[in-house]
Amino acid sequence: MRIIVFRTLREFWGKPEYSDSESSLRSWYHDAKSLEWKNSNELKQRYKNASIVGDGRVVFNLKGNKYRLIVSMDFEFQVIFIRFVGTHQQYDKIDAKKI
Repeated sequence: MRIIVFRTLREFWGKPEYSDSESSLRSWYHDAKSLEWKNSNELKQRYKNASIVGDGRVVFNLKGNKYRLIVSMDFEFQVIFIRFVGTHQQYDKIDAKKI
């Protein structure tokens, strides 16, 4: 899969208060980049804790659920768009379907 905007992840873990997220985000990035999911069922086989929230949005729990990553996935074109990365508390304040 091609991942659009890696910079968002890098900028997030570059902040001192979120530096502990780097290894989890890098791991997710390298894993997702190397896979070719055809649909959400294949994604769920790999990431059982991922939540499919609608409108192509998927929420990944990272680092023991400390961080949340929301992406928009286009399985046909094999593209993942980074929509949000933040703490669990920050995630609770947004609408994952609209971000």
